[in-house]
Amino acid sequence: MEDELRVGAVLREASNRTGLDDFGGRDFLEPLGILLCSLEEEGRLTVAGRTSLMERIIGLLVNRLRLQYWLAKHPEILEEQIDDPLVIVGFPRTGTTMLQRLMASDPRATALLWWEARNPAPFQGWSPALAARTPDQRIADAKEQMRRMLEGNPDLAAVHPFDAEAPDEDAILLEHAFRSSAPASLGNIPTYLKWHLGHDNRAAYQYLKQALRCIQWQKRHRGEAVGRWVLKAPEHMSHLLLLFEQFPKATVIQPHRDPVEIYPSLASMVFELRRLASDSVAPTEAAAYVRTSSAHRITRLLEARRVLPAERFIDIRFKDVMSDPIGQIGYIYGRLGIDFTHEAKQCMNAWVAANRRDQRPMHEYTLEQFGFDAREIRQELAEYRETYVLPFSQRAG
Repeated sequence: MEDELRVGAVLREASNRTGLDDFGGRDFLEPLGILLCSLEEEGRLTVAGRTSLMERIIGLLVNRLRLQYWLAKHPEILEEQIDDPLVIVGFPRTGTTMLQRLMASDPRATALLWWEARNPAPFQGWSPALAARTPDQRIADAKEQMRRMLEGNPDLAAVHPFDAEAPDEDAILLEHAFRSSAPASLGNIPTYLKWHLGHDNRAAYQYLKQALRCIQWQKRHRGEAVGRWVLKAPEHMSHLLLLFEQFPKATVIQPHRDPVEIYPSLASMVFELRRLASDSVAPTEAAAYVRTSSAHRITRLLEARRVLPAERFIDIRFKDVMSDPIGQIGYIYGRLGIDFTHEAKQCMNAWVAANRRDQRPMHEYTLEQFGFDAREIRQELAEYRETYVLPFSQRAG
């Protein structure tokens, strides 16, 4: 009953803000209730943190309402074709952000920008006819949201290159179905995480496809050339079969790195994110989230790759992405049969020059800081390391 009251309250608030009431089905209600309960009972949130996370949840619901509004108003949105995206799928801290933003700098590519992910459907009153010559309020809103986030915890700048107008994860869209691990990176909510990891995520991938179609439709009306999508999300490691269900011609690009190197970096990122909403953040709890979610992702990844066609995957090394990013793009393009044009190389070299790592604060962390044991990590993820890290490292040199 208490869950129902909490859910009812946020649904009413979202409807009151928009004047809309079609959320696009009811499959999100159960996970929403579990999320709200878990945040209240387990999150140890500050007053400001609770307010911020409730606003985030209401914002997701508002976005659901707006998406349904535009789908009803312009049913041609569902005719948009997204057939063969390139999807970067790998652990966080494996160069996925660099890889996506580099590939998206090719003028022929299309990518999901952070401001689009945060508000995938236009505000009411937006006009397709005026889209190409009218500033979009969502950009200013996203910049302000990002400014407040970094002001709340400046240490986040060392963890990730935040930019409201740069390509970012489509996992932000999955979050709208309330079937995503993202909330558990923002707060210690083990009950919600356990539910999420144990339930089907098909509704989230259906929402992802709808939202991307709507975003592509908007891009066309803004006069942007729409090319092959470059998507990216570590979340897809757990749901490759669902990803290919929605995008049968997708190609997955997977950078590999030893989890012993990934775990402390990822735990540090989760620790800093949780500090936005709580002043009682335990490093060991951040580490527990990393171990639980990562083990699940690896298990599901290995299961999926045993049955999916090998030609749908391109495996690369984190080490090579860092040492020769342009060379790695050349390798990927060669595998895909894409012409690596002079213009594309120029754009990518310009991106590298403008986004040097030394322009941001250093991100420092250790295994011991989060209670990790390297030997235990190697044992827990032995099959992944033996299949994709050790042989691949030897093969690549």
